[in-house]
Amino acid sequence: MNKQKHTVLIVDDTKSNIDILLELLGQEYDILVSLDGENALNIIENESIDLILLDIMMPEMDGYEVCRILKGQANTEDIPIIFITAKTDEDSIEMAYEVGGIDYVTKPFKPRELTARVKTQLKLMDTLHHLDRMASYDEMTGIYNRRKFFELAMEQFETIKKRLFVVMIDIDKFKNINDMYGHPFGDKVIKIITKTISKYLNEDAIFGRIGGEEFAILCSLESKELIIALIEKIRFEIEKLDILTESNEIVKCTISEGIAERTENINSLDTLLKEADIALYRAKGEGRNRVVFR
Repeated sequence: MNKQKHTVLIVDDTKSNIDILLELLGQEYDILVSLDGENALNIIENESIDLILLDIMMPEMDGYEVCRILKGQANTEDIPIIFITAKTDEDSIEMAYEVGGIDYVTKPFKPRELTARVKTQLKLMDTLHHLDRMASYDEMTGIYNRRKFFELAMEQFETIKKRLFVVMIDIDKFKNINDMYGHPFGDKVIKIITKTISKYLNEDAIFGRIGGEEFAILCSLESKELIIALIEKIRFEIEKLDILTESNEIVKCTISEGIAERTENINSLDTLLKEADIALYRAKGEGRNRVVFR
């Protein structure tokens, strides 16, 4: 499978410069082109851009202003910007860094220098994205890890004004599964269950692995009835699963789930989670494989 190419946006009002850059970069990257700053901003709003080559001297809106706008917006502030410029005086170069540029290349272009600088910045970006993913996602399941779940859940708790629910989930008798079939099979069970749960969650739901076989969901729905119906559906789908061991033995699994809703008496995420945890332990105490709303 071929690795997806990075997308580079070239912003320059001189077509001959664009032609040179297309020749140097076109085979290795997907290239988008803009002849002015305003059109560049429109492209960035509608496309996923990995790196921008940005001319400083352009009519109406110069490269500095384009860079300031991009660095002032949360959804574009992390796009690396390399200025391409005929200016070599220290004031111009200093300004390029001050407004948020990560590097600069002078005109006329030196092909090896330009391609090396582009490649270096894209490699650095990929490394940072990889580190961010390692810091945010559970390696086994691909869902949020404990730290990231709490970070995002806290943001939602403080900003979302709609009805907010927390669901605590635990795989029933998971220790028995590990003891009987081994930890690799236990890992397989966790992966299949989290994948099944994810299928039924909206994009704005926050789903994280809190502990070994314990998970949490924070989501907003319009009513108690809707959240109970959703979580009951998830419980039922898990109960239906046939998970095969290496010897083709079918293993059945169930989950217990506790739900709590934010009310005017619950003024912290920690309190909301504790309420859902109490509901979860009630579900387990009442026989497991059930949903309890508190």
